Amino acid sequence: MDTSDNDKELVKRAKQGDRAAFDALVTKYQYRVINLVGRFVKDGDEAQDVAQEAFIKAYRGLANFRGDSTFYTWLYQVVINSAKNYIVSKSRKTPPRAIDIEEAEHMGAASMKELDTPEGHMLTEEIERVVWQAIQELQEDLKTAITLREIDGMTYEEIASVMDCPVGTVRSRIFRARAAIDKYLKPLLY
Repeated sequence: MDTSDNDKELVKRAKQGDRAAFDALVTKYQYRVINLVGRFVKDGDEAQDVAQEAFIKAYRGLANFRGDSTFYTWLYQVVINSAKNYIVSKSRKTPPRAIDIEEAEHMGAASMKELDTPEGHMLTEEIERVVWQAIQELQEDLKTAITLREIDGMTYEEIASVMDCPVGTVRSRIFRARAAIDKYLKPLLY
């Protein structure tokens, strides 16, 4: 029995009121969920609270899970929504993540040697700030697509499943999001 078949059986049992079945799903995915929430909520205790809240929402909403996607794909969306709700409720922006060298070169930033100076560190921090500001100002569908691709590393097919749209739409949204972010970065990089 592969993992998705096992999940299907556990979901079926959980929908019938078997709390042990849902506990098994929580045990199976708790570390992935906490890591996912941790991308949005940097405080470890708060991230665990948000993860717990996401599992509660998933349990309460389990009747709405139709099985069109894998359980984890559905749970992933519940977790992302919980993290977003937390951020909005706390009126905090998502903390920026470090930009790696490939990204910096892709964006036309200075060479690594130039980045390893006080001015380079300031430029890197400014780029991070501008990228996150640009992402926050995107339409919700573009923001979700670019976040799932660039931060969560999901494939276009996985994003299409999570967002319930065709792969071509995902590609278009990511292209549009990158173009919008590039407009914010041009004054810094060129």
